[in-house]
Parts: sequence; structure tokens; C-alpha cells
Amino acid sequence: MRRRDWLKLSALLALGSPVVRADDRRAESNGVRCGIDVLARNNFATLRGAKVGLITNHTGVDRNGQRTIDLLASAPNVKLVRLFSPEHGATGELDQAKIGDARDAATNLPIASLYGETRRPTAEMLTGLDTLVFDIQDIGVRFYTYLSTMKEAMLVAAERGLKFMVLDRPNPIGGELVEGPMIDADKLSFVGCHSLPVRHGMTLGELAKLIQAESAPKLNLEVVPVEGWRRADHWEATGLVWINPSPNMRRLSAAQLYPGVGMLETTNLSVGRGTDTPFERFGAPWIEPQELAAALNAQRSPGVVFYPRHFTPSGSVFANERCGGVSIEIVDRPALRPVSLGLTLAHTLRKLYPNDWEPKRYIRLMGNAQLQSALVKGSPLDELHALAEIGVEEFRLRRQQHLLYA
Repeated sequence: MRRRDWLKLSALLALGSPVVRADDRRAESNGVRCGIDVLARNNFATLRGAKVGLITNHTGVDRNGQRTIDLLASAPNVKLVRLFSPEHGATGELDQAKIGDARDAATNLPIASLYGETRRPTAEMLTGLDTLVFDIQDIGVRFYTYLSTMKEAMLVAAERGLKFMVLDRPNPIGGELVEGPMIDADKLSFVGCHSLPVRHGMTLGELAKLIQAESAPKLNLEVVPVEGWRRADHWEATGLVWINPSPNMRRLSAAQLYPGVGMLETTNLSVGRGTDTPFERFGAPWIEPQELAAALNAQRSPGVVFYPRHFTPSGSVFANERCGGVSIEIVDRPALRPVSLGLTLAHTLRKLYPNDWEPKRYIRLMGNAQLQSALVKGSPLDELHALAEIGVEEFRLRRQQHLLYA
């Protein structure tokens, strides 16, 4: 194997995902370009004369790794006034309840935190601005908070008459599949900010259009679309570098499992935080690994296998306690349905450990009271899956007019 091919193979394996066949490497021929690449290629024309506040973090880079911050700071006829950071801060390294304001070392621009005393831009933060630009990599899950940060900023922009621009990026877990449950109207929060299923199958640019239509019709919105991306494309086909979007989202395989495993993390389980593979394992001191792995493998959930293991998280839930549990390996990515898998995990835990697993807070991220009630009373798994589909077809119709990619 030539060195160049070996380096490509090594990079793919680092993502924790199957190797892409040569005939699938569309990115090598047509090149996927994110919104910032398109904006820069067009010489920032639609921002000419603008006074900009940029909402971004470490994932806001162009195809060559240049920061959107630096590109806008040096853009002709554009004045970059202030930066805004989401959960985990501008560098994506912080994992804490509140994050303070900061300053960007390279440009000396102030960074206003949108995950501190406030989660939406204040009037003071917006002084001197006429445009907000958003450039952050999402992972396609309702309760991932970068979406909430975008919505809050959109609503403020609409109230104050500011232009709002989204520099779009691919959905790394795909743009075709949609998985419920839908969130109840009374469960909306910062980890569930809009009427969406857990896995919505949309980019943030598409979601911005949906939110504008349903919550901010007066907003002056511009989405700069991705070029060269199709809804069915896996991340490897984009040719884009994988950047961990948050401290515990360390591999593409973790993002692919997150819609299901992530729903468990508000309960009394470790989902691998404090280990080297968050969201690719889970457990607790009261779980017997072989028992749980056997029960889960017997369910034959599409696309995955389970391996018994012990682990000791260094932080978060059950820090420094020996946990029994399982690791999850994706063996057939196209077959994987992570939210359905998550419901299977919850159903199995409820059945095996009724006196140990505490499902009360499962609803926090899952967001659906009818489904929660059925889970708690031990309803059959088929019933849980059917309840999770309620309202999803209506959502597919709602989203259709806002899709930007084939």
C-alpha cells in the first residue's frame, strides 16, 4: 500500500467508521465546500458594508483549516466587531455549567458567552452590529445545544431588525433518516428548543429556514448553502476534516450513536464520560456485563453488537467507581437506527434492573410523556417504537419545503 493510501486509511479508521470504497469518494472529484468556503469564494459580497457579530467556535473553519474568525476579520469591506461562543466555549474545550466572556488571542476581539449568565445575545452585546453570522458544526440531534444557541440568536435578531446569516455545514449523521419521538410542547427547553424529532435529518441552515417560517417570520435570514453535499452522503465522502465538536464527541461513531445513547445520560448511568469512548459504552456499578450484553444482543438491533465490559470513569456519573456495562460497536452503519436503539437500551434496562435503573429523568432529553409512561409501566418494545413514530410523518411534511439539498 502506498504511503498516501495508508494515511487516508488511517484517517478513516480514526473516525471509528467503515472505510469508504474508492467509487464512493465523491469529495475527491467535486469537493464539498461549506458555507464559509462559498462566502469567501464570492469575496464576502453579501456582507459588504456589514458590522458583524460572529457566533462560532473551533469548528468554524474553512476547507483548509482557516478560522472563519480570521477570514471575516480580514474580509474586504466587512467589519467584524464581536464574537459569540456557545456551550463549551470558543475553543470547544470547556465542559462546565457556565462559561464566562473571553477575548480572542489572535484578533483581540471580545468573545461574549452565550452559555453563561445569558443564553441569548443581550442589547449590550449587540451594540454596533447590524448582522449576526452563525458558523458552527452541528451533529444532527435535537438536544445538542448548538441548535438552541442558533434559535435564541435568530429570535433576538428578528426582534432587533438584524440580518442573520447561517454558513451551512453538512449533517454528519446524514440528511435522509428521521427518527422520533417528537418533543411535547410543554417539554421545550434549551435541550429541546423546537418542535422536532430526536433525529431530524437536517442541516442547521435548513433548520434556520424552518425556525424562521414557524417562529421568526420577520427575520431577514440568509443561508449560504454547502456545495457538493447530498443528503445520503456519509461524512467520509465530504473530504472534510473531522473536528470533535464538543469535548465528549470524540469520534464520528460516537455522533452516530449519540441520538440513542445520549438520551440515557440524564439517568443514573455512566454513558462513558470520563473514558476514552463517550457514548460508545454505558454502565453502572449495579450492572452485570455478561447479562446485559446477552440481553441486548438477543434483541438483534440493526447495525450494532454489544460487548460486556467493566470500566471506571474518571469523571461525571460514577466517577472513580467500577461500572459494569457494555461497549457498542457499529457493524453496519446504513442499518443503524440510533433512536430506536436507544429505546431498546432503555426497555432492556427497565426489564433487567427495575429496582436499580431510575428512568424518571429519561424524559428530559427524550421529551415525550406518552412514551415515557409506556416505558415506565413496562410496555412491549414494539409499542415503544410505535409511540416514537407519532407525529414524525407530519414533521417530514413540515420540513420538506425547507430542504436545501437533494
